[in-house]
Amino acid sequence: MVKVYIGIGSNLGDRVDNLHRALAAIDAFMTLEELSGVYETEPKYVLDQPAFLNMAVAGNCEMKPEELLASLKEAEVKIGRVPAAERYGPRAIDLDILFFGDQVVDQPDLQVPHPLIAEREFVLKPLADIAPQFRHPLAGRTIAEMLMALEVEGEAKAISVDV
Repeated sequence: MVKVYIGIGSNLGDRVDNLHRALAAIDAFMTLEELSGVYETEPKYVLDQPAFLNMAVAGNCEMKPEELLASLKEAEVKIGRVPAAERYGPRAIDLDILFFGDQVVDQPDLQVPHPLIAEREFVLKPLADIAPQFRHPLAGRTIAEMLMALEVEGEAKAISVDV
């Protein structure tokens, strides 16, 4: 089994329910071991959209990275994600493989570690809750080091949500 880290985000519909549904879906195909806090964050890249709720989870997975991606994409559709006309636009749910152990995957439809981790507070902040000392296999820095190095403009706010 491989320890996998997944980022979860939602900014459409009942965001808390979307997180719950995502956790249930993920738990059906891998053993969840750790859940971060939930953070409300302003959108990045496409600014004219609602705020996101973001979190990260860690667990053990027996699938190959491509199989995990297919399962996550299927879960997104079941939760209500529809193809967006605009990349980084609003969505009911977004499930991203952040790390797949220390493996590096570089395929057209799958890049692991997620290539934009170092610039995303909405990923690093929740990930730091559960894996502050995890070392990025390409960058060589820990999650905590990457978060500290990030120039944070809009501080992610921890919110109280039972997940």
